[in-house]
Amino acid sequence: MKERTRRIDANASWKSDSVIVPEKQPNRETPVSTEVAEGRTLAKRNAGDDATSRIQSRNMVSFGLEGVRTRAKTDKTCCFTALLHHITPELLRQSFYELNRKAAPGIDRVTWQEYGKQLEGRLPALHTEIHKGSYRAKPVLRTYIPKDKGQKRPLGITAIEDKLVQQAVVNVLRVIYETEFYGFSYGYRPGRGPHRALDALATAILTRRINWILDADLQAFFGAPGDRQEVKR
Repeated sequence: MKERTRRIDANASWKSDSVIVPEKQPNRETPVSTEVAEGRTLAKRNAGDDATSRIQSRNMVSFGLEGVRTRAKTDKTCCFTALLHHITPELLRQSFYELNRKAAPGIDRVTWQEYGKQLEGRLPALHTEIHKGSYRAKPVLRTYIPKDKGQKRPLGITAIEDKLVQQAVVNVLRVIYETEFYGFSYGYRPGRGPHRALDALATAILTRRINWILDADLQAFFGAPGDRQEVKR
C-alpha cells in the first residue's frame, strides 16, 4: 500500500454514450444514488453523495480515512504513499464484522464464530504484526465443487484472519479508488453487482438504438495452471 498509480486514461479523446437509467429500483430502503439512476454522463467519475460515502458513513469510517477520500476526490493528481497507519484496531474490528459469517473455514479450520470468541484478544497482536511487517498469510485451502457434466470448479478458501486483513486493506483502498470508477462500472463495488449491471444493460438495449453487442466469456480465469482452459469467445 505504499504507492499507487491513479490515472485512468485521463487524456482519452473519445466520449461515451449519454446517461443510462436502470428501470428497476434497488431492493433497499435507502437506495444508493449512483445505483438508482446513473445520473451522470457515463464517462464521468462518481461525484457528490456517492455509494462509498453513504456506505462508509454507515460503517463509521475513521476521520483519517474520510480525509483520504476527500483528498482523492478533489485532487486527481495526488499520489498516496503512506496508508498503513490507517489500519487500526478499530478498522480491523469493523472489517471482521463485515465478513461473511457463514463462509467455509480455511486451512486452519477456524470459523468466523470461533475467531470472534477471542477477537478482542487477537486484534492487538494482529495490529502489531501488520505494522511490524511480521504478519504472514496462511496457505489457501484448495477445494473443488461439482459443476455440470461431471466437471469440478476449483476454489481457494482463505483463512479467516487473512480475510480480515484483506478486508481492512480493501476498506483503506476503497476510499481512494471509488472516486475513480465510472458510473457504468458495477463489478466488485459496494452496493452494486451483476444484477444491477444486467438491469442497466437491459434498459440500454430496450431504449437505445444498438448496432452490435460484444460478449466475451473467460473460462477458468482464476484457476490454477492445471485447471485453466481455453478462452471462449
